[in-house]
Amino acid sequence: MSYIKDNLMPNEKILYSAQVNPIIFLAAAVSFVSMIFFIVLFITTKDVAIQISNVILAVMFFFLTIRLIIQASVIMLTTEFAITNRRVIAKSGWIHRNTLEILLSKVESVNVYQNILGRLLDFGTVTVTGTGGTKGSFKAIIAPEKVRTKINQIIEHYNQVENQSPKR
Repeated sequence: MSYIKDNLMPNEKILYSAQVNPIIFLAAAVSFVSMIFFIVLFITTKDVAIQISNVILAVMFFFLTIRLIIQASVIMLTTEFAITNRRVIAKSGWIHRNTLEILLSKVESVNVYQNILGRLLDFGTVTVTGTGGTKGSFKAIIAPEKVRTKINQIIEHYNQVENQSPKR
């Protein structure tokens, strides 16, 4: 069961959820290509000293690739981001867990950061800031502009409903 579904309040519904972009595997792919490069150099080189250094480098890139694949997999499998009819809820991490739960009425701003690659492939960092300085940043979120728009739309709807309800 997911963290978000396990922590929903009564009558709370998930209205939108965002996912992590598979681009987080890019570093592992580059490391893998580097490993293949040194294996090819090992095969094509006749000098024993250069062959030994190529083997060492290939082995180092092999272990780096494994580490990066595990790291990216953990991020991909453990990051959740959702907007409900009451809160913005997000969680990332497995051993070191980072959670964010901000009531919609307490959200002050939603910031999006995208570098050039992020703009081209439509991913980026979404930072939600609440009153009192509560802040949570979540990296490699797919369609971060859409996430920001959805949060703002839901908050606007929430404010309209609050203003229309009779005051006591």
